[in-house]
Amino acid sequence: MVSSEHTVSDSSTLTGWYKSSYSGGDQGECLEVARGHATVPVRDSKAAPGPAVLFSADGWTAFVTAVQQGHIGP
Repeated sequence: MVSSEHTVSDSSTLTGWYKSSYSGGDQGECLEVARGHATVPVRDSKAAPGPAVLFSADGWTAFVTAVQQGHIGP
């Protein structure tokens, strides 16, 4: 597994993945988030062996809050 400070190149090496409740449903806009890690890994559900972006817990909370408040959207 190759990684940098903010990414993991092969997210299939991580465990605990689940589909985010904030994903777009059946329209192919789905994110998966992994539990149980020091950071919050996030990946495209259609590319399980692909890369994951790593958020700090505070960064992930800020991102989700921004989506909920409509600051980030389609």
